Amino acid sequence: MTAAIRVLVVDDQTLVRAGFRALLDSEPDIEVVGEAVDGAEAIRLAGELVPDVVLMDVRMPRVDGLEATGRITADVRLAAVRVVVLTTFELDEYVFGALRAGAAGFLLKDVEPEALVEAVRLVHDGQALLAPRVTKRLIEAYIAAESAPVATPAVVPAPDDSRLADLTPREREILGLVGRGLSNHEIAEHLVLSPLTAKTHVSRLFLKLGARDRAQLVVTAYETGLVTASSAGS
Repeated sequence: MTAAIRVLVVDDQTLVRAGFRALLDSEPDIEVVGEAVDGAEAIRLAGELVPDVVLMDVRMPRVDGLEATGRITADVRLAAVRVVVLTTFELDEYVFGALRAGAAGFLLKDVEPEALVEAVRLVHDGQALLAPRVTKRLIEAYIAAESAPVATPAVVPAPDDSRLADLTPREREILGLVGRGLSNHEIAEHLVLSPLTAKTHVSRLFLKLGARDRAQLVVTAYETGLVTASSAGS
């Protein structure tokens, strides 16, 4: 029998934690192994329990979700732990910061119960969390806010970030497509490759860029200039 997915729920609201626990514990393949009221407790419990998935609120007393996410993902003992940030569309900057800190993705706090359960399974399986395009829109909003009032140029200069130095031209192309929100299947269709070849290229990007998951590849694509807010929707 396959072991249940072990989840740590982090939120400063008692009712929210209780609701998530009741929902997740009702699934035969998921088990809530702990609850934390703030980021400091989340860091401690993550180290003690080593859960598979952490559902992390952003705004909490003492230590917030961004700092806790960074501390957890930086711990080599917790390399297999996946952090999912719980947020709202009004917290774009927080979401971007969480992804940079190593979060595997995010969920809206008013997510449908079925979507929350499926998200836990997807993250545990190492897949992209929900729709990559939603992550892309949030990153676009953050970049637009950071760059205002300077307009994005119509012609984007060639990326020269040192992180891209070891990538082949094909790998740069695929990283750009990941940044635009395309799935492996969509990348394969776009480049006329087999799905297995597209998956292999993405796996190599994980290794070469030291990315924990697809969300970090999206961030890298933006930070290195392979994708911009103006080019992402093209």
